[in-house]
Amino acid sequence: MVRRVAYLAAVLALGLALVGCALSPFGVPERRAAWHDAEERACIKSRPPVVRAAYVRREHRVNGRGACGIRYPLEVAAFDGGSVQVSPVATLGCPLTTVLEDWMRDAMQPAALAWFGVPVVGIKQLASYSCRSIDSIPGKKLSEHAYGNAIDIAAFVLANGRTVTVERGWHGAPDERSFLREVEASACETFDTTLGPGEPYHGDHFHLDLAHHGRTGTARYCNPKPLFSPPHRPPYGGLYARSNLDWMRTGSIAASTATDVRPPDVVQGATAPLGVSPFNGAVTAPPAYSGN
Repeated sequence: MVRRVAYLAAVLALGLALVGCALSPFGVPERRAAWHDAEERACIKSRPPVVRAAYVRREHRVNGRGACGIRYPLEVAAFDGGSVQVSPVATLGCPLTTVLEDWMRDAMQPAALAWFGVPVVGIKQLASYSCRSIDSIPGKKLSEHAYGNAIDIAAFVLANGRTVTVERGWHGAPDERSFLREVEASACETFDTTLGPGEPYHGDHFHLDLAHHGRTGTARYCNPKPLFSPPHRPPYGGLYARSNLDWMRTGSIAASTATDVRPPDVVQGATAPLGVSPFNGAVTAPPAYSGN
């Protein structure tokens, strides 16, 4: 009888210890941070133009294993006002969707126009929502992918049909190296986490997320640090504002001088018509906002 009581007490103590927590897919107790749901709610209420766009479809709540899931998931078929198609369609939370929308319009496209003379019309993503740990390594904490708060971008498709991949372009043609370093530098200023070639497991893509780092949740982690200091201007315009030499000297992210980046002599191709086919079938009405 004494043993039984002791056993029941131990089980009860374990249950109380796990209140508010949930087991990750790898069996590690993990609490879902309150800021994830709070930021999703605030975004849904404050960014209706993005949430209700024809290329974004509201879905019902995703309840993943353990702490995984998205309270207000969005199926995103395109960005930048619908001009940049996403392949495959990404499942993301509202906060990351809106930041990506702004970043692609204000940073990625100016860089593409400066180095290639044509805009980006598509991205190829490797991962959006996925209930897994960081780098899929058992025992690590849950990745921001587990909350729909991260995306992995492997390639950029230009309007002239050219595809720039992170894996080949990072050390590839001069214009591709320059463009990717522009993109990475601006991402380090925009997202809370930016990972790319040089970070383990990230040699073929950029990982972008809005994780909270540090005690205040305002710190940023960027690897590799921006190394972009081209000796000449790109052929189709001035240096992009957030990765030019003045920004590198005065910005918050320290940067070293890169000697392997050279602008191309000639960039071929002409601008092609833009277009996007968001979803197969009609876009359904989103579920009503529940307010919780």
